[in-house]
Amino acid sequence: MTIAIITGASVGIGEATARAFQDGGYEVVNLSRRACKVSGVHNLPCDLADPDSIGDVIDALLSRISGLSEISLIHNASQMRKDSADNCADDSLRAVMETNVIAANRLTRALLPGMGPGSSVLYVGSTLAEKAVPNTFSYVVSKHAQLGMMRSTCQDLMGSGIHTAMICPGFTDTEMLRNHLGNDEALLQQIGAMNSFGRLIEPEEIAGVLLWAHRNPVINGSVMHANLGQRES
Repeated sequence: MTIAIITGASVGIGEATARAFQDGGYEVVNLSRRACKVSGVHNLPCDLADPDSIGDVIDALLSRISGLSEISLIHNASQMRKDSADNCADDSLRAVMETNVIAANRLTRALLPGMGPGSSVLYVGSTLAEKAVPNTFSYVVSKHAQLGMMRSTCQDLMGSGIHTAMICPGFTDTEMLRNHLGNDEALLQQIGAMNSFGRLIEPEEIAGVLLWAHRNPVINGSVMHANLGQRES
C-alpha cells in the first residue's frame, strides 16, 4: 500500500489531489480543520497554524505510515491575506508563516525517518514563489520561503531515493482565490484571461501534475509552473 498525506485537502487543489491519488490506488490522509468530502479519504483534524495541533496528529501519522515505503507528503495548505510591506503586522506575518512554512517543516521533519525510496515531498507553490504583485506581502514571502525549503530539501536528501519538487499553479478556480478577490466575477474573468487559454485553471489540472510529479523522480529539485502560459506584464 502506498499513501499520500495532503495538507488542506478539504477544498480546491487539495481536494482534487486527494481524489486523483485515491483514483491512482493510493491511500489518502487529509490534514486540515475541515474534512475532505472525497469518500474513503481518512481525515485527521488539524489546525496547521497551531503547533500543538500538529503535534497531536504526528503519532497518528507515524502509525499510518508504519511498514510502508512509498509515501507522498504534499504541502498544499496555505493562508493568503491582503497585506503589504507597509501594512503587515508581525503577528499576521507570523501566522501566515506558521501555516505556510513552519507546519511544512514540522511535518517533513517528523515523517522523513519513515519515508523510503520512491517517496516524495511536494509543495504546492505559486507563480508568486518567484515574483511578486502588490498587496499580497505575507503570501509572497511565505511562497519564496517554501521554494528555498524545497531546494534545500533536495540537496539534503541526496542519495535517499526521496525526491522533491514545487508545483506552481497560476490563477486556479479555488475557494481561496475567490475569497481573496471578494468573489468578484468580473475580476475573476479578467485574471482568467491572463494566460494563453483565456480561462482559470481547474484544480483537477494541478492535481494531475502533482500525481505525475510524485511518480517521476527525474524532476527532483524542480520548480514546475502550471499556469497555462501566463501573460507577463
